[in-house]
Amino acid sequence: MNLEAQISKIVEANGAALYDIETANEFDETIYRVLITKTGGVNLDLCATISNELSPFLDVHPPMNGHYRLEVSSPGIERKLSKPIHFQNAIGEKVKVKLLGGDKLKGVLKAADDKGITVETKQGEESYSYSDLGTVKTYFEW
Repeated sequence: MNLEAQISKIVEANGAALYDIETANEFDETIYRVLITKTGGVNLDLCATISNELSPFLDVHPPMNGHYRLEVSSPGIERKLSKPIHFQNAIGEKVKVKLLGGDKLKGVLKAADDKGITVETKQGEESYSYSDLGTVKTYFEW
């Protein structure tokens, strides 16, 4: 079983789901970020519980060489979409899409399957395969 699958088991044992894992460098510090979701929302107590269970596991099975800080959090209301399941769960939400060619668009995610997505823009519905996509994020108009 790979590291992500083992982390997912720990997260699921606490009633949540693993959304994604990312590594970030912020202020000369490496952060190993475990993003979780849960029906009804993620709260600080849940993040702390999962962090406390993941920490000793990752001490034995380090995710990377060198020092890092473990962070467990929700992906947030404005979140990156990278896996087909992310897109499928975000149908009906507003998205910002940056295509690999550099073009950008905004719209509502209308459909997503294992091959690609359909976004409704001001110009109409536009479909893209996952291989055409650069960065896609949900967004909220404040």
